[in-house]
Amino acid sequence: MRSRALIVAAALACLTPVAAEAHHSFAVYFDPSKDVTITGKVTSFRFTNPHGTVVLDVTDAQGKVSEWRAETNAPVVLQRRGWTRDSIKVGETITIEGWPSRDGKPYMRLRRAVHADGSLVGTAPFGQADQS
Repeated sequence: MRSRALIVAAALACLTPVAAEAHHSFAVYFDPSKDVTITGKVTSFRFTNPHGTVVLDVTDAQGKVSEWRAETNAPVVLQRRGWTRDSIKVGETITIEGWPSRDGKPYMRLRRAVHADGSLVGTAPFGQADQS
């Protein structure tokens, strides 16, 4: 009986690192010393846990289109800042400001989003400390 309890405990211990790894640190993935601003057409907006995402098609000066992803906060934090599931619509053009990924990929942490008419999405920008 004791060996069975040890096996169960060992199996549970093996699962612990996976759960702890699920929520990552801002500083591991994003560079707080840099800023990036992009404007593009929304292809997807996910208002989901643990982080929402906004996906944009961004056209550069040469006409080349690239897909950018912006990680948002958790829906509960977004709601505190006035966001809803309908705050951003697929097909609309928006401008996003934030912190770029450290690996140089077209991926960022969203600080602020602005509609084409200049109105802010939500009620206030996010900071590095808004990590949920």
